[in-house]
Amino acid sequence: MANSSPLPSRAWLVVGLLWLVGLLNYLDRVMITTMRGSLTEAIPMTDAQFGLLTSVFLWVYGLLSPFAGFLADRFNRSRVIIGSLFAWSGITWLTAHATTFNELLITRMLMGVSEACYIPAALALIADYHRGSTRSFATGLHMSGIMLGSSLGGLGGWIAERQGWAHAFEIFGLAGVVYAFVVAFLLRDAPRDPGTPSPISATAPARDVVGLGAAMTSLFSQRGFILALAYWGLLGLAGWAVVGWMPTYLNEHFRLSQGTAGLSATIYLNGSALLGVLIGGAWADRWSRTNERGRIYVPMIGLLVASPAILLASTINWLPLALAGLVIFGLARAFSDSNMMPILCMVTDARYRATGYGVLNLFSCVVGGITIYAGGALRDAHIDVSRVFQFAAFSILVCVTLLFSIRAKAKPSV
Repeated sequence: MANSSPLPSRAWLVVGLLWLVGLLNYLDRVMITTMRGSLTEAIPMTDAQFGLLTSVFLWVYGLLSPFAGFLADRFNRSRVIIGSLFAWSGITWLTAHATTFNELLITRMLMGVSEACYIPAALALIADYHRGSTRSFATGLHMSGIMLGSSLGGLGGWIAERQGWAHAFEIFGLAGVVYAFVVAFLLRDAPRDPGTPSPISATAPARDVVGLGAAMTSLFSQRGFILALAYWGLLGLAGWAVVGWMPTYLNEHFRLSQGTAGLSATIYLNGSALLGVLIGGAWADRWSRTNERGRIYVPMIGLLVASPAILLASTINWLPLALAGLVIFGLARAFSDSNMMPILCMVTDARYRATGYGVLNLFSCVVGGITIYAGGALRDAHIDVSRVFQFAAFSILVCVTLLFSIRAKAKPSV
């Protein structure tokens, strides 16, 4: 049964503050993909080079995620978040002043470094504040900000068409720097719950100080964490398959224009996912009041719906029904996003939950990159891209089995 102790006074303020930080995090990272024409006109580059701007971000971001999570576990979570926001916002502003491809590439690498520090720390801080039956909904509410930020990435292209590609980076970079001062004034780490482990400050006794080796040993000694890692990686395969190749599929299968296909894939998917994280979070919290495994059962149910939905979207020949399948997939699959950190809290030591999420992030990025590449290889071999979605649907069913096998620790972390 979920912990029913009263929430710390700043619990919902923290979620509200981080909601906007998460929105800026994804808006700043994705808007470069929406301004290809304006950017390549100002700074000549090949299509491969333009793609590399996103790939290098993903590689750096994924590789550094475990270490970024460790920083949040070892030191003050709120300070890591504030530093990350200030750094990536400054780098966003700096990107506007790049004049060569190499300068752009460097700023994207730096963006990967600075943004990697945010998600593990933010989700761990929300979990620290929301120790009972509000944890999944609080996580889902934060994730809704991330999804809205991803959807608003198109603002970058819209601004670029009217005022030049650099203007969007200047606007959102400066906005993030200003907001970092607001967050610095209001954001604090959660008060420690007596008798339970928590992130340790640098002045803590030596036996309590979080070490990277100890964190990894603790995480990988837990069967539940290994199952969660496999589950999150396979789920990343399905998610990246849809994000990476659904626009192409809609473009070719239904003869939609490139712009219409791209908007259809992102708006229907992200719009339904935004609703899904809230539904999945609220439902899991309600179920957890009587059975903690409710946080596992809700994403399981969602995935059992998401698997046939993506098959429907990728096999039907009537566009409205295909889009309906995409909407159902986005909504049901998002149940997992609002419950991943709560599940991680059930199977890991509270001192290492940010590091654990960083490891999950790394694995998901690696699998995602392989999936996108595999889709391209299939196309080069003249195999229909729908095969990628069929494999994604199968991997989702494997995820259900992995989730069902996860068991909470005998004494779950709060």
